[in-house]
Amino acid sequence: MKAVIIAAGEGKRLRPLTLDKPKQLVLALGKPLIQYVWDVLPEAIDEVILVVGYKGDMIKEFLGAEYMGKKITYIEQYQPLGTARAFKLCKSHLMEEEKFLVMYADDIHGKEAVEKLIKHDAALLVSPVADPRNFGVVVKNPDGTVKNIEEKPEHPKSNLAATGVYMLNPKIFNYDIWPTHNGEYYLTDMIERYIHENPMHVVESDLWIPIAYPHDIVRAEELLLGIDRVVPFAKTKTA
Repeated sequence: MKAVIIAAGEGKRLRPLTLDKPKQLVLALGKPLIQYVWDVLPEAIDEVILVVGYKGDMIKEFLGAEYMGKKITYIEQYQPLGTARAFKLCKSHLMEEEKFLVMYADDIHGKEAVEKLIKHDAALLVSPVADPRNFGVVVKNPDGTVKNIEEKPEHPKSNLAATGVYMLNPKIFNYDIWPTHNGEYYLTDMIERYIHENPMHVVESDLWIPIAYPHDIVRAEELLLGIDRVVPFAKTKTA
């Protein structure tokens, strides 16, 4: 099974930590954010399609052609036009797959929920938050599927934020979208169109630490220190 990991953003809100490195290589407890993503990839994932952009060569140098037993195919996003555009660059690598995992490369997630997610043909991870206005907000149907998802609404209809981890299938590419007011194309908008005609299950996350600002790194380290499964980071490559 393949996973798409989107790692192309500039991480402007995380400056000055991202002035000399991509966001994905910023450290939390001495360990780069990209490895936290790798740590939760299920064993069923044997290849990663990694979309890189800002300082992408540093990510390539760190991960190599294979990392922790998973082959890597790199895709470059030369223009930062949003998550949907980054995802669609991977289309030719995914059309023959039954389903595939899609993640962003800069938040910290729990492994157990990702394992549950990949059992579905289409699903997304959510987490309850105090103020969901800065996230994609998910409303559930009574049967546990997605009723709707809205990106950064002023008046959220639930407190469930999409955490940026999705199980998708090639039918998602049937749903084209238009740019938002800022000129970007959001993956959540593609998913919103998909769920009007297809069921998508909601899986609640067991751990989600979003990283946007420098103070989020401090918060992440404090939270991780209270989690028994955290292990010291050792930079080891398989290739």
